[in-house]
Amino acid sequence: MKVIICGAGQVGWQIARHLSGENNDVTVVDNNPTLVRRATDTLDVQGISGFASYPDVLDRAGARDADMIIAATHSDEVNMVTCQVAHSVFAIGRKIARLRSQSYLDAIYADLYRRDHLPIDVVISPEKEVAEAALQRLAAPSTFDTESFLDGAAQLLGIAIDEDCPVINTPLRQLTDLFSTLRAIVVGVRRQGALFVPSAGDQLFPGDECYIFSDTHDVSRTLEIFGKKQEKQERIVIIGGGNVGLDVAQKLEARTERVRVKVIEMDREIAETAADALDRTIVLHGDGLETGLLEEAQIGSADAVLAVTDDDKTNLLASVRAKELGCQMAITLINDPTLIPLMGPLDIDAYINPRATTVSSILRHIRHGRVRQVYSIGDAEAEVIEAHVLGTSPIAGKAVKDVAFPEGTKIGAILKGSEIIKPDGNTRIDEGDVITIFVLAEDVPEIERLLQVSIDFF
Repeated sequence: MKVIICGAGQVGWQIARHLSGENNDVTVVDNNPTLVRRATDTLDVQGISGFASYPDVLDRAGARDADMIIAATHSDEVNMVTCQVAHSVFAIGRKIARLRSQSYLDAIYADLYRRDHLPIDVVISPEKEVAEAALQRLAAPSTFDTESFLDGAAQLLGIAIDEDCPVINTPLRQLTDLFSTLRAIVVGVRRQGALFVPSAGDQLFPGDECYIFSDTHDVSRTLEIFGKKQEKQERIVIIGGGNVGLDVAQKLEARTERVRVKVIEMDREIAETAADALDRTIVLHGDGLETGLLEEAQIGSADAVLAVTDDDKTNLLASVRAKELGCQMAITLINDPTLIPLMGPLDIDAYINPRATTVSSILRHIRHGRVRQVYSIGDAEAEVIEAHVLGTSPIAGKAVKDVAFPEGTKIGAILKGSEIIKPDGNTRIDEGDVITIFVLAEDVPEIERLLQVSIDFF
């Protein structure tokens, strides 16, 4: 597949890294020559310096025979015009645009993106994706990462293993025997910075970070078995009242169960906009780092603080101060992946990486075919892929143990009809099943071959 990626920032670079690693023909376009050089020096891609919306630049990038264009520059308008030029001049079949402005995303204007108007096939909104990720973190407060699969019937849980975890030093096969009715599987473990797929004889140790696939109905029991408590989040303080903070507050207000939310915003105009848009939420104008303002927001009795300003250091420091003042849990928005190792020493419970959520969202549409969802793990170290099993697939009609899955993969759950199955070696995979697979990055191409997505799309 020939793909043009417009924008060589973190999101564009990560997408290029995924696609070039899967032997696609990738060209990166950016008006910053330094970013283009970084992409061409570190990845197996071609690079073009210039403005992505210019027809001659797209022509040099190979738009005449491209299969897909992904417009992920920092400008909404450049992304929109790029898709229009790609359609009108070069007839590129699939166009994906990242749009930030909420005005462009309002549902009442969705008709704007019809093919005879502004031809964008898929609109990705980083702020919407991040707000949804924040809500998922709040729903599972004792996890450092979480994502829903199989239409909400299954959950991926990232759990840090502590000294008091009841199942440390226990082979995973024994967990299956001890909790035979538990519909949960450990699919990945990160130990001393290295991520791997565990075997039945592996054990968990304090300091490990494990990824567990669980039936939604068994999430509370799974957390309990791994030494975590499932507590309700009834009092929440949001630091940052911009698009992300406002979206989270509005969704919390819309819930049937009562949640008390307070928003702290430093910019007076943004604070007034948030106050006008919210009904029951208290909006405080001021610096989220000020102890006095945090105490006014009653941070000491809050169940969680959500720091989602556009400054990483402010988010980190505000989270640390909130925990110091007695807040039970801190969730922090982090753009710079090099700051993530600070989470543990600073006692920050969970983080949200906007680039990772955006990359996951774009990958979901790139894989296309029978793939329904893709979730990127860590720094593009692994993916969780959810896909329909095709009748022509090599895995259809076979038991799990008879399929030559790569070592870096593990099936998390299988949906048969309306029933979620916890798979073992004897579980049969049938045409029409929906399968979720945890797969290390180097094994993604082989999994796609087994799922035969390439036949369906490429």
